[in-house]
Amino acid sequence: MHRTHTCGELTLADLGKTVTLSGWVQKSRDLGGMTFIDVRDRYGITQLTFNADDDASLRASARELGREYVIKVTGEVIERSNKNAKISTGDIEIKVSNLEILNAAKLPPFTIEDETDGGDDIRMKFRYLDLRRNPVRENLILRHKTSQEVRRYLDSQNFLEVETPYLIKSTPEGARDFVVPSRMNPGEFYALPQSPQTFKQLLMVSGFDRYFQIVKCFRDEDLRADRQPEFTQIDCEMSFVEQEDVLNIFEGLAKHIFKTIKGIDLGTVPRMTYADAMRLYGSDKPDIRFGMQFVELNDVAKGKGFPVFDAAELVVGINAENCAHYTRKQLDALTDFIKRPQIGATGLVYARVNEDGSVKSSVDKFFTPEQLSAIAEAFHAKPGDLLLIMAGGTDKVRKQLNELRLEVASQLGSATKKPLLHYGLLIFHYWNGTKKVAVSMPCIIHSHLQNRKTSHF
Repeated sequence: MHRTHTCGELTLADLGKTVTLSGWVQKSRDLGGMTFIDVRDRYGITQLTFNADDDASLRASARELGREYVIKVTGEVIERSNKNAKISTGDIEIKVSNLEILNAAKLPPFTIEDETDGGDDIRMKFRYLDLRRNPVRENLILRHKTSQEVRRYLDSQNFLEVETPYLIKSTPEGARDFVVPSRMNPGEFYALPQSPQTFKQLLMVSGFDRYFQIVKCFRDEDLRADRQPEFTQIDCEMSFVEQEDVLNIFEGLAKHIFKTIKGIDLGTVPRMTYADAMRLYGSDKPDIRFGMQFVELNDVAKGKGFPVFDAAELVVGINAENCAHYTRKQLDALTDFIKRPQIGATGLVYARVNEDGSVKSSVDKFFTPEQLSAIAEAFHAKPGDLLLIMAGGTDKVRKQLNELRLEVASQLGSATKKPLLHYGLLIFHYWNGTKKVAVSMPCIIHSHLQNRKTSHF
């Protein structure tokens, strides 16, 4: 072994021991006749000391070390005079008696720090260097621990993990298949699975009443914030159960994961139907860390002579509380935001509730003050609030308003002022003995996982 200990485990209990560590040079500091080196591995950081009075040649060698050199050192564990409470080994340091360079390194193209100076492109080009950074490593560790706890919990619920084939016939599920040419059958192709749907139904028919798999899925579709060509989902199927059984089991899974991994007790998990999610938030994975629920305005906004509202299937809006101070420039920017091709809205109507209770709108000429007050009342608006209203086809305008809601919340900082948990809806399937039934349930997503969220679990 090239080490007796890792760089994250030595404490005051190890004082006086002679140890060997191996790792990467994080940084070095020259202070008079002393040189200090931070050596790093996946477990942590340990400080090394080189004293010119003890061994001038060894200290000279230490001064030649560059960032990311791979080294092996042997020395005595001593107590630090300047302790560092930010790291687990901050009470000790190693007085080095032997230094061996296992591998020299060129200067990295970006700093291997939590807050790096490397952009996305260069970090992806040198991914092996990016993986050395704490945030990336911690995410991989979190993913590993989550997978282990998912297996442990589902095993306790009598689920069987079954590995299904990757080379299959085409079973389209809304996206294009990735295809793989067959060497033994020229001109024919395999498809990579968009999900294991066919195989898990076969398992249910065969009597395997509870199945799960942490499975890689492939969909040849354009990149979006919650879509990527390959992704991993926790795929489940159940037989002889009802909706309540499914909800209870997977609420239990969410609670188990958060309790064992993050130490968070979720308590009672709120439930929301798909219909309510779309009606109130315009999304099947709504962020409910802040308000701004949708308010439907057909009864108070249509039939007043404003053609845009009168011709629309749905007039709907949100109340951005205490935002009446928004300038015309800010409102124009919001209008431009929803007119982007990715959203596709045609316009935005706004109304300010003044301090005296009167309402000033961008469409004043089509509405009387009383009619505008009725619209504000539908929002339960108070002085200082800003009402943002859109109109169009029911499904389309709800999705567009959802994008506007998230943008306004982002500008206000609402998405970070509350605990970094948000809820979404996940789709589950179970076999009731005669047919497959789909149900939705709430999902609690931690901020670390938000970039990986999909509509499947």
